[in-house]
Amino acid sequence: MTGVASYVAVHAESQDDLIERHAPLVKRIACHLLSRLPASVQADDLIQAGLIGLLEASRNYDASQGASFETYAGIRIRGAMLDEVRRNNWAPRSVFRKARTIAQAIRDLEAKNGRDAHDHEVAEQLGVSIDDYHQLLKEASGHSMFSIDDVNESELPSNSSPSPMENVQNDAFKRDLAESIDGLPERERLVLSLYYNEELNLREIGEILGVTESRVSQIHSQAVLRLRARMTDWVNG
Repeated sequence: MTGVASYVAVHAESQDDLIERHAPLVKRIACHLLSRLPASVQADDLIQAGLIGLLEASRNYDASQGASFETYAGIRIRGAMLDEVRRNNWAPRSVFRKARTIAQAIRDLEAKNGRDAHDHEVAEQLGVSIDDYHQLLKEASGHSMFSIDDVNESELPSNSSPSPMENVQNDAFKRDLAESIDGLPERERLVLSLYYNEELNLREIGEILGVTESRVSQIHSQAVLRLRARMTDWVNG
């Protein structure tokens, strides 16, 4: 459908019709995000935020930008849900502190050694046993899953026109993020690819790698925290 035809089709529908037809999209996105967020996040809260995002999308959609309404609405719905999570600070402060501590330890080790930091080295840097370190990764998993979705959200297009400086910054960020992901240890890179690109869950990834779901969660957390350590100039908190 051309941009003009899409514009005519969308505006031929009332706002109420648009919202009613795309309401199931809100639930689908909420269910998808729930598996990546802390257990304290409630589906009803995400759905409520997503409906607000859908309402705003129905008001602000501009077909001349080239995206279909469903694509645009999906971005706005997902963004509204992530905003709700950020606004309510669902993860306990202790989780954020642990994530920052691990990321800093990884950053220090990699700066010192000029290579990927290994599990046992990070554990030693933190002054804990390898089992305790893996437990820390498990506890930080909710934060790390949210963080990578947060990063992905910043890459999504919007209907607003960015300034030339914002375009330059976005391009530089995407380039640095891509390079950082490419530079991850092979297993961490594979887990991120299977989880975010193929949209497999942790159990399914575990079956492919021949490890437990808990171990996949640890690998995922370490991958995200390693990215955070390598992109300190872009990602704060």
